[in-house]
Amino acid sequence: MIRKIGMIGRTYRHANRYLEIIGVLSKHGFADIISRSSLESVIDFGRKIVFRKADSKILSLSRWERMRLVLEKLGPTFIKFGQVMSNRADLIPMELLVELEKLQDSVPPFSGEEAIHIIEKELGKPLTEIFKKFSHSPLAAASIAQVHKAILIEGEEVVVKVQRPGIDRTIETDLEIIFHLATMMEKHVPEMRSLNIVKVVEEFERAIHKELNFTIEASNLERFGTNFQKDPNIYVPKCYRDYSTKKILIIEFIDGVKISDIESIKANGLDQEIIARRGADLVLKQIFEFGFFHADPHPGNVMVLPENVICFLDYGMVGSLTRTTRELITSMAAGAINRDTDRIIRSLLRLCETDGEVKTQKLELQITELIDMYFSQSLEQMDMVALVNDLMRFFPENNLKMPSDLYLLGRSMLLLQGNGEILNPDFNVAKHIEPYIKKMIRERLHIRKIAKDLYVSAEELGQLMKELPFEIREIIEKVKNGTIKMDIEHKGLDPMLKTHGQISNRIAFAIVLASIIVGSSLIVLSKIPPMWYDIPVIGVIGFLASGILGFWLLISILRHGKM
Repeated sequence: MIRKIGMIGRTYRHANRYLEIIGVLSKHGFADIISRSSLESVIDFGRKIVFRKADSKILSLSRWERMRLVLEKLGPTFIKFGQVMSNRADLIPMELLVELEKLQDSVPPFSGEEAIHIIEKELGKPLTEIFKKFSHSPLAAASIAQVHKAILIEGEEVVVKVQRPGIDRTIETDLEIIFHLATMMEKHVPEMRSLNIVKVVEEFERAIHKELNFTIEASNLERFGTNFQKDPNIYVPKCYRDYSTKKILIIEFIDGVKISDIESIKANGLDQEIIARRGADLVLKQIFEFGFFHADPHPGNVMVLPENVICFLDYGMVGSLTRTTRELITSMAAGAINRDTDRIIRSLLRLCETDGEVKTQKLELQITELIDMYFSQSLEQMDMVALVNDLMRFFPENNLKMPSDLYLLGRSMLLLQGNGEILNPDFNVAKHIEPYIKKMIRERLHIRKIAKDLYVSAEELGQLMKELPFEIREIIEKVKNGTIKMDIEHKGLDPMLKTHGQISNRIAFAIVLASIIVGSSLIVLSKIPPMWYDIPVIGVIGFLASGILGFWLLISILRHGKM
């Protein structure tokens, strides 16, 4: 977890990084964010050093373009955070979302010698005992790792994913800073409080720690291999576990054609329509049958092999859906098709946490509008991209918080639609979803499923009846002993506490200032050497220091408009 150390400790441990962040923000025209979030008070004495006049060329760009440039400038952790936020259309404006999707994760590679050193250190063997051939130049380099092509000592062609040296320490430092910045933004910028940005940072922390552990990606790859071992339409690369660690991942080299390379697809005699259909069916099977899906199937991560076989690459980002979640999604889809708003509302409230009051009448009205807009036409005509985007905005508007994996599901649906359109302009993912929804509805209504659910409910009811007398007795005992505790949460006190803290600090400052003046006066009257023109030097220094500090306090009060 992010270490929630005190502000002073955090500031001095990462002072240079804070100064760099303030400098980048000011250069890109975000002095208002620095001021409103009180970021300038974190390193008050360094603030004037790093404050720069915004570049005129940069200021000609839109605010959202400048925000993307800031994230790119601040490096790997901030880029990854922006990429995660690009999945959260419920939290950020559409204009910013479009910009975040442009974030470039490509950075200069580190040297082949460093990669070899990491491999030998992780595996405890010299490179010659592992590989027959190893390419010093990487195939690709990103913020977390880079990839080299190699041939194992046994003769298999592989790609070697090597984690950047020191990236874990860099990310740990940046995570602490991002968490602190998010806390300050929520505290000082009113419109940020409804975005729950601190929780988003905590989710991001869990996600990036998973990405830093390559053994998790290896497990994801093996799980996909098990799920699709009997499906001839998909090929899952082999993972070499004996040569993989937290910082090294070695998988089979795949020589295929990217689905976005239409010319090569045609040149190799591959069928675009079959590829689009198979790709859609494979992703939907991952979601509705296994509840475990590739969450980043963009064109660069999907290859086509001979005979139109699909191969997914990069299993670092995956999503999971429980059987209950899948059933609730199916129930909502069935409710939409049958125009049953009550059924949709019941499923929604079971699926989502609430973040404030949920107004049922408003919820029912918005659901009815969505049904009229999208489900009054055939599935072949439905605009899936518009539906997903509208749903992303629908939940926060009604104080509903979806599980984080559902946002990954929405992203997968959008990418699936985009990939299909590259291959077939008439492609519509909604048409492919229909059979899976119907199949899940049939399974829910099957006599064996109903009997199983009744058995589980009866078993739980029996357990409840068995434990109920004990629970009631325990509550009565606590009432008699006066040990029942209540948690009371105070809301709206932060501004008052902040003001109270500022007043206390200024009073303490004024007392210290007065003490310096009185002490200096006593030293002057006592004629304590060393002397300068018959005036004690220490007394003069005390008066000068008190004068400077007094003016600094006055300027600070005037600057904040609180006299």
